[in-house]
Order: sequence, then structure tokens, then C-alpha cells
Amino acid sequence: MPFSYLTHLHCPKCQKIYRPDEVHQLCVCGSPLLADYDLESLRNQLTSKDLSGRPSNLWRYHELLPVTSPENVVTLGEGMTPLLPMNRLGLDMGIGSLWMKDEGIIPTGSFKARGAAVGVSKAKELGVQELAMPTNGNAGAAWALYAARAGLRSSIVMPVGAPVITRNECAVSGANLNLVNGLISDAGKIVAQAVNDYDLFDASTLKEPYRIEGKKTMGLEIAEQLDWKLPDVILYPTGGGVGLIGIYKAFRELIELGWIEDKLPRLVAVQAAGCAPIVKAWERGMPDSQFWADSTTVAFGINVPKALGDFLVLEAIYKTGGCAIAIEDTELLEEQKNIARLEGAFVCPEGAATFSAARKLRANGWIQEGETVIALNTGSGIKYPETVMVAVPVLEPGDSMRRI
Repeated sequence: MPFSYLTHLHCPKCQKIYRPDEVHQLCVCGSPLLADYDLESLRNQLTSKDLSGRPSNLWRYHELLPVTSPENVVTLGEGMTPLLPMNRLGLDMGIGSLWMKDEGIIPTGSFKARGAAVGVSKAKELGVQELAMPTNGNAGAAWALYAARAGLRSSIVMPVGAPVITRNECAVSGANLNLVNGLISDAGKIVAQAVNDYDLFDASTLKEPYRIEGKKTMGLEIAEQLDWKLPDVILYPTGGGVGLIGIYKAFRELIELGWIEDKLPRLVAVQAAGCAPIVKAWERGMPDSQFWADSTTVAFGINVPKALGDFLVLEAIYKTGGCAIAIEDTELLEEQKNIARLEGAFVCPEGAATFSAARKLRANGWIQEGETVIALNTGSGIKYPETVMVAVPVLEPGDSMRRI
């Protein structure tokens, strides 16, 4: 069997076809490109049971990933993160079957490691020497570290307000790190100029076709972890939205393989109230979003004023009967405390937003009684220490311990 069943890339807007053995960025029409596989042949060669015994990482699905030679795989052990029952939190919300897909324990501390692992591996296979990208923090950290693992150079531009730990991850990897006094959209303009000036590989969100393939493994894992029976609802913190697009793509491929039934979960795009272009577009029934001016949120990873793949995010929501919802910073920070207090999990603010959204959607009846709900926690809370401010008494030797 081939290591990968990748056949070609296609443009979801103009349907133009591209060869996968060449370096590609966007389609000539400006759209992101998507990877396609020979699923008909794979269906006759592989069953879901054949996955048993494979390594417990995302490369267990290598036939559905774009790297064609195993020697080009760049890995730090990413993937197969736990799907945890959140029973006490679910009881508090009125959701009897609430689960968390916890990406906080993945290498580099966030789900961005999935896209970096596959994207960097394919870049290495295609002969890329240096990549460049704008980032809100976690993606740049992941791509810089995986590039170092692969022996590639990286140039990263991030807002000066990005979490300090992500800045340090880039710096310690040897990346060419630059900070910008602005948003990720401003960082993107700087990267675009550098790509043009120095002939770099642009690894910006969806400007290369393979980050999404790494992210889709979250969907593959969820399906396998639930014994190929999908939940009713999946909530995903949405900035660029690559993970939501990828999960939707994963499920469609599994349907074609015959591994799951043709009934998909309702996908929910969760955004911050201070930056909610997808929510605004969904509320108006629009096929794409408009730039969100003056965006701001403590959930820095979803502070994306305009996503390149917004039309793909909205398509996934519409096709699954899902929705988009905006959460106030005060709400998600309160939920972050609830999750830690009731479940012992210190999640990132973006992940907390998904649980806050689940609470609101259950309260208004959109999530119904008896439904199985999965919330994506996309990173570790320890990467955002500034989101939790607590007053702790300092005792002198011999003092009595405070009781609360």
C-alpha cells in the first residue's frame, strides 16, 4: 500500500487542479487549495479495524495525509489527544453527555502542532528551505519549533501583544522573530512583503494547502475515539477556522470511505464578541465575512478580523445545520474558572469560550436534552497566565493556614 493516497489539489472556488509534487500557495483565483485523495482505492485497501496497533499519534492516518514518503515525516509525537468526559461541568450546564477534546497536552502546548507537523513535513518533502508566517502566537511557536526539527529556517511575525511564552518558543527555536505593534492582519502584510522580497515559502493560514490536513486529524480522532459514531454537536473556537474546516473535511472523507454514517454533527463556530466576523456573516446568511475593525479579546488566538477561509468555515456551518455564536470576555473567563474548579482542567481562553457557548446554547434550547456534545480545548491554560488573576495571602512562619 502507498504511504499516502494523495492525488491532487483542487480549488474549491474555480475547480482548477494542481499537482501535489510542486510547491503551491493559493489558486490563481486567490482561493485556498484543498488536498484530495484516492478514497475509492483506499476504501478497498484499508478498514477502520486496520488502525489497531498503529502508533498513537496523528500519523496513524498517514494514508489520508499528504506526505508521500515516511522519511519526510517530522514529528514530536503529536496527536491522539484525550477525549475526556466533563460530567460535573455538564451537570452544571444541563448537558448529560459533555466531552472535551483536550489539545492542551499536545507538543508546543496547542493544537497548532497538528498543522505544523503535517505542513512542515510536506514543505520538507517539497524542498522548501525557509518558511514565513504571521501569527497570533501559538501557530508561530509550533511552526518555528517544527521547522527547527526539520532543519528548515523560519521567519515569524507576531503582534507585540501575543502571549510572551509563544514569543519565547519562537526565539529559542532560532526563528527570525519580528514583533509588530498591531494585529495579525498587520503582521500578514509584513510577511507578504517579505515573501515577495526574499522568495520565502508563505506558511500563512490557508496560503499553503497542508496545515488543514494536520488539523483534520482532530476529526479523525474524534470519530475513532467514539467507535466511529459521531456526536450531535462539536464546538470549535474560530479565528482562522482551519480546524473547523478540517474536521468537516475529515468527516466527509470518512463517509466516502464507508467508516461512518452520512449524518454529521452540527458544527459551531465560537468567536469572541470583540472579534466576531463569522458570527455576523452567519446571522445574515452571507457566504463570506467582512473585516472586523478594532477587534479585541483576551482570547488572543481567535482575534482574527478577516479569515482567508471564511467561506469554507461558513459552508461547514451551513451544511451541517450548525451555528456561530459570540462570547463576551467576561463570560469565557468565568467559564475558565468553572472548568478548573469542577473538572481540574486549566484550559486556554479560546477553549473556555467553547464551553461558555455550550452553556448558552443549552440554555436557549439549541442544544437539546440527551445530545452528545464535544467542546474543543485548543491549548493549555498555562500559556495564558495573565488571564487568571488571584489574590493569595502570604503567611509568616508560624501563622495558621487560611481556610476557604
